[in-house]
Amino acid sequence: MASTTLAAKKINATLAPAAEGDALDWTNRKATAQAVRAATARNTSGRRRFVDPTTCDRDYTIAEREFMQAMQDYKHSSGRMFPTWSEVLEVLRHLGYEKPGASEGLAFAGASAVGLA
Repeated sequence: MASTTLAAKKINATLAPAAEGDALDWTNRKATAQAVRAATARNTSGRRRFVDPTTCDRDYTIAEREFMQAMQDYKHSSGRMFPTWSEVLEVLRHLGYEKPGASEGLAFAGASAVGLA
């Protein structure tokens, strides 16, 4: 038990700053140097980072805005940040969308067009 207490004191002594306000003891110099090298390489490479065009601001249709707002409302009311596909379908049905030709089973209109049928 005494050796555990000694080890704990050594760890606390190495983690705690020597003097109050001495923030330099809390920095990880190796990680800081690595981050600086990575930032320098990223800035000097001249390569642009990929920007997904679907996440950029654009003009959404009324139906798209209505769907996005319905999804936000659902996420807020259910407390789920990442709804399942079943829940997305539930939101769509609540908005009044239904599959054309519902008697056709599981096949949907665009299945053959995208190679799913």
